[in-house]
Amino acid sequence: MPIVHDRRRWWALAVLMLPVLLVSIDNTVLNFALPAISEATRPSGVQLLWMVDIYPLVLAGLLVAMGSLGDRIGRRRLLLIGSAGFGVVSVAAAFSPSIDWLIAARAVLGFFGAMLMPSTLSLLRSTFVHRDQRRLAIAIWATGFAAGSALGPVVGGILLEHFAWGSVFLLAVPLLLPLLVLAPLLVTESRDPKPGRIDFLSIVLSLATMLPIVYGIKTIAQNGPSALTVAPVVLGLALGALFVRRQLRLPSPMLDMSLFRRGSFSGAVGINLLSVTALVGCLFFISQHLQLVLGLSPMVAGLVLVPGLVAMIVAGLVIVPIARRVRPSRVVPIALLFSAVGFASIAVRGGEIDAAWIGVAFVLLGVGIGAAETVSNELIVATAPADKAGAASAVSETAYELGAVLGTAILGTILTASYRAAVLLPDGLTAAERLAAGETLGGAVAVSGQLPADTARQLLDSARHAFDSGVGLSAWIGVALVLGAAIVAVISLRRAR
Repeated sequence: MPIVHDRRRWWALAVLMLPVLLVSIDNTVLNFALPAISEATRPSGVQLLWMVDIYPLVLAGLLVAMGSLGDRIGRRRLLLIGSAGFGVVSVAAAFSPSIDWLIAARAVLGFFGAMLMPSTLSLLRSTFVHRDQRRLAIAIWATGFAAGSALGPVVGGILLEHFAWGSVFLLAVPLLLPLLVLAPLLVTESRDPKPGRIDFLSIVLSLATMLPIVYGIKTIAQNGPSALTVAPVVLGLALGALFVRRQLRLPSPMLDMSLFRRGSFSGAVGINLLSVTALVGCLFFISQHLQLVLGLSPMVAGLVLVPGLVAMIVAGLVIVPIARRVRPSRVVPIALLFSAVGFASIAVRGGEIDAAWIGVAFVLLGVGIGAAETVSNELIVATAPADKAGAASAVSETAYELGAVLGTAILGTILTASYRAAVLLPDGLTAAERLAAGETLGGAVAVSGQLPADTARQLLDSARHAFDSGVGLSAWIGVALVLGAAIVAVISLRRAR
């Protein structure tokens, strides 16, 4: 079947790319808006991390539930509901009067965002039946995710140069309005022909599993292991066991656990989880290093990362013809080795890295993750039954979002703890100034603007050195995560074609 035979399918793909671009732009824009948000709202270190974490946390907790709901009520319908809600709440987030309001808005964005990504990937399964077409469509889907990440820093940087930080949330409006108009015209509805009833207890259990696990990881990284910090993780795992047990007993489960018996499916999910954890953790500290340590503007800092994000796009497309001939158990590990080298190049230099070094390292990282995730996502969709495409796609997206949470929770909290332990505050600061400067690098930069020149310089030198003291360790953790993903690929994908 010629790939360009049915043009309507490809126009439908173009429409489905709009929410993909939205989610990826939002992720990157927020990282680059962190300094401006820190200066405007003066959050504590914990508030800053929760502001970043709460969106992917709620998103990850509800993705499986929303994917299953889309299988039942219609994937296109769920996509339209989520798009409308996401647009309205984005406007509310743009005009948040306080950090608490912004955290709450990000939580609601997570609720509606959970309706978007599983719907797009599962609709690709029903739109592109031929596997060669589908492989290319998923490569474009993954490429769109990378393209949004590349576009986010540039557009976000321009906005942050001329407008308040709230403007980055308004980017959702011009992307979602065309979707709401064109999706009913171009995208064909699809659903499970024999849907079971919606099990609300399973929805509660899926969300209740995620919340304590991520909270526990954050507190362990910040305060060290103890009975109080380990207890939430144990609670989350126990609730997760109840969730699995319930799915195995239900005649129409929210998530078909038999999917995980397929090595290609479970292995691909694991690869996504580990690689995204490394990528998001890397972006968390690189974006702050470029702006707050090297002193680059948001737009220039975004441009430093564009070559790596372009490399991610190119790698995602180039890998398509290669994946037709080379087994995934070979092509994915080789691709991930490029990312490992990128992380290692940062780790060996610690905090002594300039913008050019970061740009080259990010190119290597982008090549590996762009190629590996194109293959892994195609395997997830291809190995799942068509009537369970929504739930299967949701598992893939859950791995993405859980990886985003863990990347910020683990690497971000390590950086925060390292900063607190290493920063030396000059004399003469008020209690409020000491609290803000001692919590985050962004807080120190904000406080320095109100101090005499000598005191400000002393504070900034100490704060930047303290922040960079944790960069090397964070990058070595990134190396370990990517190599772990490569090992998972070798073991679990050996029978995949």
